[in-house]
Amino acid sequence: MKSMLWFPDVIIVEDVSDDGSMRMSPLVTVYSNGSVKADFQQRLTFACRLNLFLFPFDLQKCYISFSSLNSDVDSITFGTISDERFLTQVSDTVMLTRGQWELKHIDIYSTNQTIENKSYVSFRVLMLRKPMLYVIDFIIPLFYFLIMDLASFFISEAKVEKLSFKVTILLSISVLLLLLADILPSTEKHMPIISIYCMVIFTMVAVSVLETMLVMFLMDFEGFSFYKKAENCENAKTDVQLEPMEDSAETLKKGEGKPKRSDLPSDCDLLKLILDEVKAVQDKTGRQDEVNGKQESYRRLAAIIDRVFFVLYLIASTLFVVLGYLKWIPQMI
Repeated sequence: MKSMLWFPDVIIVEDVSDDGSMRMSPLVTVYSNGSVKADFQQRLTFACRLNLFLFPFDLQKCYISFSSLNSDVDSITFGTISDERFLTQVSDTVMLTRGQWELKHIDIYSTNQTIENKSYVSFRVLMLRKPMLYVIDFIIPLFYFLIMDLASFFISEAKVEKLSFKVTILLSISVLLLLLADILPSTEKHMPIISIYCMVIFTMVAVSVLETMLVMFLMDFEGFSFYKKAENCENAKTDVQLEPMEDSAETLKKGEGKPKRSDLPSDCDLLKLILDEVKAVQDKTGRQDEVNGKQESYRRLAAIIDRVFFVLYLIASTLFVVLGYLKWIPQMI
């Protein structure tokens, strides 16, 4: 009976599978009005153009068009016998593997249309991605990294651990960027929001690292250079003062006897020596005060830069998070 029936050559226009597996029922149903119903199942792969701009909160629209390969519109005319609500319920019931997608609705996009004198019917399938895995793996960790980078401003500027902590955060974000590059296709025309989200946080943390290096440089550079100069001057004075003492010791060893009274300095010479020593002490104290003053001015400048950058960083982070949330919130509801 079934071999005597004619089956139309129905194809799916978007089909890209090499060979689809088909299971046909051995029985057919004949109605009193003369119509015949034959059931079969076919598994195939069809192409769908994805828009990943709102990934992972994207709602994809895929089109499935049924047509005939050889028969024209006079031989086969395609149509629908069920409404959109029934198609959605049946499709949602027979779905075996859902994966990361959730079927939202099936719309009858066009029916009784002809292309090249061939009839076709097209359906639009709306699928919503389940974003929870990507939220836990990418969005929340990146947000935590941003919060920790903001909290690192409360670490003392003189601590080297602050710089190493920020560099560690930067490397962690780099790892997440590498994982994201493996998930998203490289053929996307527009950069997805999640990529912008990752790159902005990476850039902000990188700028924060550079700001920390600048602050540490300002706090240590001036004191280091002036202290080196002071040590060099002190060493030079010590060398000069030791030479007369060594000469006197050598003279005594040679047995030249005690120094003559005429060789002893007079009272005026002693006063001059004392005055010179007092001036030297004053000059040294003045130079030390100058070094401390310049170092303190650089410390104040570093503190001002750090506070201003923290305020700007906090404002920029808040605006970025709010704008990102408002951009994605329509897809979360």
